[in-house]
Amino acid sequence: MSTDSIALLRKNAGQDIRALAQEHFKHDLQDSDRDALTSAAGKISTHLTVGSALGLALGAFLAFRLRRTRMHMFNAFRAHEKPTHVKFADGREEALPDVTAYMKPSALGDVAAYTFFGFGGLFLGGESGLLTGSAAAARRITGDPESRERIETAFRRFRADVLRKEADELDQKKSVAEYLGL
Repeated sequence: MSTDSIALLRKNAGQDIRALAQEHFKHDLQDSDRDALTSAAGKISTHLTVGSALGLALGAFLAFRLRRTRMHMFNAFRAHEKPTHVKFADGREEALPDVTAYMKPSALGDVAAYTFFGFGGLFLGGESGLLTGSAAAARRITGDPESRERIETAFRRFRADVLRKEADELDQKKSVAEYLGL
């Protein structure tokens, strides 16, 4: 499982692209634009962290509820009178095994429930936090039309530089493994 599948653990671009982004960040934007982008990044980070924590808590809560429900069902099954023999039409009688021990909730089942529900909640909450954080950040950036235009222009220039850099790397005839960083 890749760490990219969990929103909280996703990595950013490489160091060279990060340096290129910093250069555009310093030269192409005004102070107010930089503040808007920093605030937007903070909103995404906050929403992502809160969403991941809420998702993890939701997963633990659901696992607890599932465990409690399994225990109630087992206790009801154990307390209920069960047939011990089956009588066939020809008069033959067969004993039924007692399956109560097989139905008992186990510690391994509890660990599996908490693990899978926890990871599921973490994934769901993290992705929800990423979506809401992205929407809040977009509102922050698009609030001022002039600032938005400068940010979009700086991003287009940055993206063009990144594409030029990638094209130069491809022209150097590296192997595919070296290009992918393997």
